[in-house]
Amino acid sequence: MKPPTEIARCLGCLLAFVALPVLADGDWTSFRGDPQLSGRAASDLPAKLEPKWSFQADDAFEATAAIAGGRVYAASLDGRLYALDLADGKLLWTYEAGEEIKSSPLVAGGRVYFGDELGRLHAVDAASGEKIWMFEAEGPISASPTAAGGCILAGAYDNRLYCLAPETGELRWQVETDGYVNATASIWRQRAVISGCDGYLRAVELANGAEAKRLELGGYVGASAAVDGDTAFVGTFENEVRGIDLASGETIWVYRNEKRSFPFYSSPAVAGDRVVLGGRDKLLHAIDRKTGEGLWTYTTQGQINASPVIVGTRVFAAAADGTLFAVDLANGTELWTFDAGSGFEASPAVGRQRLVIGTVDGTLFCFG
Repeated sequence: MKPPTEIARCLGCLLAFVALPVLADGDWTSFRGDPQLSGRAASDLPAKLEPKWSFQADDAFEATAAIAGGRVYAASLDGRLYALDLADGKLLWTYEAGEEIKSSPLVAGGRVYFGDELGRLHAVDAASGEKIWMFEAEGPISASPTAAGGCILAGAYDNRLYCLAPETGELRWQVETDGYVNATASIWRQRAVISGCDGYLRAVELANGAEAKRLELGGYVGASAAVDGDTAFVGTFENEVRGIDLASGETIWVYRNEKRSFPFYSSPAVAGDRVVLGGRDKLLHAIDRKTGEGLWTYTTQGQINASPVIVGTRVFAAAADGTLFAVDLANGTELWTFDAGSGFEASPAVGRQRLVIGTVDGTLFCFG
């Protein structure tokens, strides 16, 4: 008979597997759609997308919107969190944080969680917009929160990853790193996987924050790691994308664009045998998830800092030149484009057969 710890670990793996998204009419409740940060949508989209509505904020949208319960939750650099009706874009309520918000909201347990540039993590009632609690770190919280293992996980520019009680905001544990924590934590085997600006990928126990794994990534990392099975994928500022075996703690492969040496700030999307992410080389890259071989690239006129979303056999991505586009996952063939008239730093959110994304001029678009 397996010991209790091994049984719990197996149960955690089973629950993680069950939680993987399938193509259905689902929500998009966090930065990359699920705790593994897979970037796979749990909702389909129409073959031809058209703008359904738009909403204007007073400053840029850098955070990815959340879609939950027929509502859109969008955070702006104007210091406000907006709740909008998904059907028509009607403003339902506004929450004043009082400082720029770069942290993408997380919707969990009837609450909306997000950080601000003063280092405060806010918990807001999703129905009313009323503040429930607020936690103060010692540096800006640009990372998006993750809910797992009884924690609201959030990294901050005070070099720490925090685990907070969802109900009260009480500090349960913290992990100190050697650099800013700009990335969102992904979940693997009851552990939080976090890439740091100190150039390390860490796996820490959700139960107590103990460090289980640490792997050197060879350079500065601002992007979040996507987890698929026992493999993590992350891009670095050293013109590299790495595939990492989390069980062994070893790098499986390293992908580089030999023609253009630019950083990767976009977080990957993973589906089947494909890893897809944008680069500051103005390319969307598709990589073989097992070998690290480059499969195709799609050229844009602007850097791609936003993270792509895989919707069935299509990839939706956005570039700094203001182009929102869809390409075929198999071969990178262009399928659809939209000129927003302003650049994108925020990533697409896909839920309930809608795509929502904000621009740097403060316009939030909903497509359907």
